[in-house]
Amino acid sequence: MINSKIIYFQLLDVLLLLAFVSHTTWAVKGSLHCKRTNLGETRPHSVTITEFGAVGDGVTLNTKAFQNAIFYLNSFADKGGAKLFVPAGRWLTGSFDLISHLTLWLDKDAVILGSKNSDDWPVVDPLPSYGRGRELPGGRHRSLIYGRNLTDVIITGDNGTVDGQGSVWWNWFRSKTLNYTRPHLVELMNSTGVLITNLTFLNSPFWTIHPVYCSHVTVQNVTILAPLDSPNTDGIDPDSSDDVCIEDCYISTGDDLIAIKSGWDEYGISFAHPSTNITIRGLTGHNRNGSGIAIGSEMSGGVSEVYAENIFFFNTSTAIIIKTARGRGGYVRNIYISNVTLAGVDTALKFNSNFSQHPDEFYDPNALPVIERITIKDVVGDNIKVAGLLKGIEGDSFRNVCLLNITLNVTSESSWNCSNIR
Repeated sequence: MINSKIIYFQLLDVLLLLAFVSHTTWAVKGSLHCKRTNLGETRPHSVTITEFGAVGDGVTLNTKAFQNAIFYLNSFADKGGAKLFVPAGRWLTGSFDLISHLTLWLDKDAVILGSKNSDDWPVVDPLPSYGRGRELPGGRHRSLIYGRNLTDVIITGDNGTVDGQGSVWWNWFRSKTLNYTRPHLVELMNSTGVLITNLTFLNSPFWTIHPVYCSHVTVQNVTILAPLDSPNTDGIDPDSSDDVCIEDCYISTGDDLIAIKSGWDEYGISFAHPSTNITIRGLTGHNRNGSGIAIGSEMSGGVSEVYAENIFFFNTSTAIIIKTARGRGGYVRNIYISNVTLAGVDTALKFNSNFSQHPDEFYDPNALPVIERITIKDVVGDNIKVAGLLKGIEGDSFRNVCLLNITLNVTSESSWNCSNIR
């Protein structure tokens, strides 16, 4: 049993100090609640996808219908915006683009289905903060629902569903027959004023919701599901984005539920677009091959001002993790996580500095991450195998890490497993 008022440690080159102290936390400023958006506010123009020839039989490919509908609605972008209504049915489609001042609305029994033909997911350039596809050199398949350089975008409905039918992609990945990195289910780039709410997302080929280079993003009241053995099906990955709020979500996937990122090695360092002002509230979920909340491992542009509270993870591999490596550079600072409940978790808290995959041979092995001002408090857990697994980098230093009021029922003989600790 660990029942610590404060466990306060520095590691890497490496000092571990366990002490009872007080008044030493690093709080993150900002609102603890997502701003509520009035979804009842009607766009002045609305069309239904069937008006453009779409057939909701789960067999007919409707990519052109989605593209033509959105092209038509673009003429109303400067006239108050528009809504594309997707009624009940199973609407098979390939990748399609959104536009600014658009509401994509899915009816209760509407299902947007991702095509199982990779040709229906075009290949696009790699992200500049990654330098290549995350899985393979070169480009990457575009997400099913995609947009860039947008303002005021809402993806919502009456708990309709977006199903990526990702099993074909998972099989291609396992058999190493892919030529390009797998697509996300939803990706918005360089966009501001994004709301994703009241929907279910299933079976993404890769990461599920990926806002990258975005500002003012809210993901609220969504359910994200994928099989527990599906590879790299992260739930929500804010990437080089700021002012992101994730609230009241349930996620069960094959990898990290939330992963905060900001670019990969020398590309992320040079692009220099951090993730900052990230709020996570009311998150529930589990996995068997990832973490509940992860920072990294691609964090070379920096991650700061992260506030998370009211979290429940069960039957999960790792609850909270900071993932880094020699060569990442960047920083993780001003992280404040509180009110966490755990049940049946393998490792409650982890710092893992061995994520040593790099985009190419041009990374700087001397680029060390700066990890500082981390507070994790008010954590309770039952049936926990390992309380903490802390791995450092020789010659680096993790500073001002405060664990406050941690109560864990640990089942293993060694509650803390530390390396490179002095």
